[in-house]
Amino acid sequence: MPESVELSIADLTHVLEDFTRMHIRLPSERRLSFTTLSVLHTLAGSGPKRLTELAGSEQVTQSAITQMVTKLERDGLVERHPDPSDGRAVLVHVTDVGAAIVDGRRAERMARLSELADRLTPAERASIAVALPALARMVELHERPTGEDDAAAPEAAGTGTDTPRESTRRRR
Repeated sequence: MPESVELSIADLTHVLEDFTRMHIRLPSERRLSFTTLSVLHTLAGSGPKRLTELAGSEQVTQSAITQMVTKLERDGLVERHPDPSDGRAVLVHVTDVGAAIVDGRRAERMARLSELADRLTPAERASIAVALPALARMVELHERPTGEDDAAAPEAAGTGTDTPRESTRRRR
């Protein structure tokens, strides 16, 4: 049985901040602002959203998201369609061109991360692989309202039988 290791939240925070900063900057094609890219990733990953939902998820004002969506729409990256559940509202959809940017950035990140992973030792790669289900679970817990049965971890979360992307895709 492996030796018990204590999780340092401060260390986790610092490493994730550094990793996130690196990860965001990996793709070099088509430079867009971080907020713009976040909007495209949000829409591509979780589907159409109302402007108010986007403003909340992107942590910007209603005015800022409206301006951003207008620019993205003008650039052909998103479209607005009437909300079928409320004719007064619109849903913002990512276009095929916007989705292609997200997919292209993901492919470029994967290629660069693959190069970096090849420089790690087998033990370092194995450590990352073992940590992925727990990190995916943290994302899942963050996306769920507080108070939902946090203690009831999904069966696959610690077994390694489900990849983080598979569990994320299944939820959407």
